[in-house]
Parts: sequence; structure tokens; C-alpha cells
Amino acid sequence: MLEALVITPVKNALENTLETIKAIQRTESTVSYFVYDDFSDKDVSQTLFAEQSKLGYNYIHLSALTNTPSPNYHTVLIDAQKKAIQLGVPLIIVESDVVVKPHVFKSLLSYISPKTGMVGAITVDDTGTINFPYLKFKNEKEAVIKTSRSLSFCCTLLSLDFLKTFDFAELNSEKDWFDTIISEKSIESGFENYVLLNTPVLHKPHGSRPWKHLKYTNPLKYYWLKFTQKRDKI
Repeated sequence: MLEALVITPVKNALENTLETIKAIQRTESTVSYFVYDDFSDKDVSQTLFAEQSKLGYNYIHLSALTNTPSPNYHTVLIDAQKKAIQLGVPLIIVESDVVVKPHVFKSLLSYISPKTGMVGAITVDDTGTINFPYLKFKNEKEAVIKTSRSLSFCCTLLSLDFLKTFDFAELNSEKDWFDTIISEKSIESGFENYVLLNTPVLHKPHGSRPWKHLKYTNPLKYYWLKFTQKRDKI
């Protein structure tokens, strides 16, 4: 019986993406898995298309859904929401710089109740230390935290009840990232959001968007690209 719809939005970063996909292939849960290719370079797209049967995912090139240049997270979310509702299952987003262990989805799914809006797995580095974007929870002692603070989409479940309540088509299409506003909408809709400190996932910060490393190595170029090309609008 299908337990969840899992998606991974992709923009290049092929090595990290394949590591993410291979980890999801080993999940203990029964899921339907879609990889959304947001106009990656031709060689990346060709590889992702070719590997889908072998690695057990459904490949969608976003040219099938939009002609808008990337990033197209809004389009991905709208399509994934429709699919999840049609299938009657929650949506789990795993970004392409995250590696999950086989039990992670079962853990996320175990926290679904009529009140659940979102459930996020805590992110850690390769030493097991909590890292970006969940540094705000690094001093918490509880294994499970109910929170009104924003959840990242690194590895996060959105419940079916919440998906039926708020239409992602209403999101501001001029923005690039939507985790903060969707976290807020969940709370506003009367749901509860949780972060599982007992369910870590490996996160390689900005591994899905390599250009953002410029923020640390060449901040002038980073902010030039951010403002002149209107990237990274939150």
C-alpha cells in the first residue's frame, strides 16, 4: 500500500543528486518517487532520464510543465500537491543535497495525526552535528519538538490534510523558495509542525545550488548575481 509521494527538485549538482536518489531507493517505506529536473544542463538531464528505470524514480523535465526559466520550485510544488492529493497520500520533499537513511520516511510518517501539518527531519553534517538550516534547534534536548518556527524542505513531510487545506497555486510565483511561508500557512490553518531531532538526515548545505557557495568564497559576486539576476527570492 502506497504510504507517501516523495519528490526531489533538481538543478544540476549531478553527483549529489544521484547520492540522494540512491539513498531514497533503499527506503523501508512504500513510496512513489518523482525527480523534477529544473532545466539542468543537457548532460545532467540525459543522465537523470537514463537512470530512472534503474534507480526507481519517475523523471519529469520541467519543460513539460512550464517554459519559465529556473528556479521553478512553485511549479514543482503545485504539481506535487496535485499528485499527492490524487494518490491520497502525504508529500515528502527531499532536496538534492540530502541523504536519508532507510528508516527516515517511516519515522516521519509515524508522526501523522489529524493535527499534523508538517514534520521535518533534523539536518546534520557527516559528524552527526546539527547544521544549517536547523542550527536554531541545536540546543534543544527533546527528541521531538513542536514548533512555530519555519521548517526547511531539506527532508520534510506535508500531511494530506494540510495539502487539502491550502492550495499552493496561491503562493507568490515571483518568489523562489517557499518553506517559510508554507510553514506559516500550516500553523495559520490550525495544524501543528514538528522537527524530529531523533531522525537525522545528512545535509550538504547548498549542495543542490552550488552557486550559493559564492556567499562564502566570493560574497561580492554572490550578491551581484542575487540582485542582478534576481536569484534566491524568499
